[in-house]
Order: sequence, then structure tokens, then C-alpha cells
Amino acid sequence: MLDEMTPKIKAVQKMQDYIAAHQTEEINLSDLANTACYSPWYCYRIFKELTGMSVSDYVRRLKLTGAARRLKESDAKVIDVALDSGFESVDGFQRAFYREFGCNPGTYSTHPIPVPYFIPYGVKFQNRHFNVCKENEMETRNVFIQIIKKPARKVIIKRGEKAAEYFSYCEEAGCDVWGLLTSMDSLCGEPVCLWLPEKLRAGKSEYVQGVEVAPDYKGIIPEGFDVIDLPECDYLMFQGEPFAEEDFEEAITAIWESEKKYDPSVVGYKWDKENPRIQLEPRGERGYIELVAVKAQ
Repeated sequence: MLDEMTPKIKAVQKMQDYIAAHQTEEINLSDLANTACYSPWYCYRIFKELTGMSVSDYVRRLKLTGAARRLKESDAKVIDVALDSGFESVDGFQRAFYREFGCNPGTYSTHPIPVPYFIPYGVKFQNRHFNVCKENEMETRNVFIQIIKKPARKVIIKRGEKAAEYFSYCEEAGCDVWGLLTSMDSLCGEPVCLWLPEKLRAGKSEYVQGVEVAPDYKGIIPEGFDVIDLPECDYLMFQGEPFAEEDFEEAITAIWESEKKYDPSVVGYKWDKENPRIQLEPRGERGYIELVAVKAQ
């Protein structure tokens, strides 16, 4: 896909890839300029133009999010996380952490709250609104199907206004929702996207993003979020083959085509329109995954 990009997008994508591969190291503009094969001044300008932030802000936010994950998921000391993240002092790290997340890193390590993790979207995906490929133009892909059972649960969701898919949802609710959800503990280990049946929409969007929690959840509900209750339900999980990240459109289309063609009666089920369809984050290394609700015939 890099060969299909404009030189500007290609250069910034190379810089983003370099930062991702060296985020635990000291990164300077000269390194990025050598990677992109342009002058440091030009690299600075186009990076800010396409990502909306300076290189230093981008790196800082990425490192602070990495630090927050480590504080939440391990018993590492604040001083060790601060130094490993490239800060010269704990005080400087604490100030930066508070400015980014609104809480002290020591408090966060013992009592994590939902905070907006920085999700570094690649510029190579900019302006690529999803277009369904024609079936006869698609490469044949294997799709694996299995039955799973979802327990009764609550889902903490952020609603859009009228969105029925990801891109319009981002325009309505913002693309930072996923970062906040990623900071929250989930029953299934990650946030989810859902297409809600009419009865659960509350006059808002069909497509929402959220995180699944236990039925007795008593934790924090972020401002502007709603909570819905979902019953125990069987799902057919459709999982595609691993794919290159830039081929996500084709990977999603392959699953959608499989869902259209599949007859659940062959395994003793029928489609359940009373429960939401669920989308997991498209990750190339595991293949695209959707869950479609079913019930016994």
C-alpha cells in the first residue's frame, strides 16, 4: 500500500512506523528525517499537518499511554516507569501524567480509572472511507465459524447520533472514544463495537462503541456514556484469515459476505434480531472477527 500513497503520506507513515518500533528509546527529529529521507524542517511540518500534533507531542502521548498501561497491568514502581519512559525525574513524569490523564500516576497504579489512552492511527488510513468490494473482485478468503456463549452482562457505551457504521460514528462521537474504552477492564479482554437493535438505541445511533462489564458492575461510568443490559446469548463467531493492516476493507467484506450467505439452521439455530451484532477491533494478526446473535430453532 505504501507504493500507492502520496509522497507526503508515505513519509509521515514511515515516521509513525519508526516511532512505534523505537518508542522505548530516545527519538529525535534527525532520526525521523533519515527514515523519511527529507529535511528535519520538512518532516516536522508534514508530520504536524497530517497527524494534527508535533512529533514531540505525539511521542510524549505515546510514551505516557505506555506508562499508564504498565502502571495498570503490573506492580512496577512509579519511579521505574518514569525513567523507562524517558523522563529525567519523577516530578516531571507526574506533572506530564496529570496533564495527560487528569490523575496522579501513583493513584492510578493502585486505583485505575477510565482515562483517554492515545491510539496512534496511521496516516495511511486517512480518507479511506469503507467501500464494499464487489464479490467477483474479491480474493477468496477462508472464514472460520464457531458457536460461543456470551453471559449476561452490562455494556458501557458511547452513543452517536445517527451513525450506522464506524466512519460516521467517529464524526459524531469522536475518534478518541476507543482510547478511553481501551483503558477500561472488559469481560472479553477488549472494547467492542455493536450494532444495536432498535429497542436499545434510545433514539440515537445504531452503531456504538463500548466495553462489556459484569452485571453487578459498580465502577465509574465516564461522563456522556450510557449503560445497557444484555442477556445471556449464543453467538456465531465469524473469524477471517490474518491480513495485512492496509487490507482491512477486504477482510471485513469477506466476513460480511459470509454472514449473508450462512444458514444457521445447519447447526440448529436461527438469527436473533433482539441482540446486537458485535465487532471486534480489526487486527491483522488474528483476522477480522464479528459475532452475530443466534437462538435455538
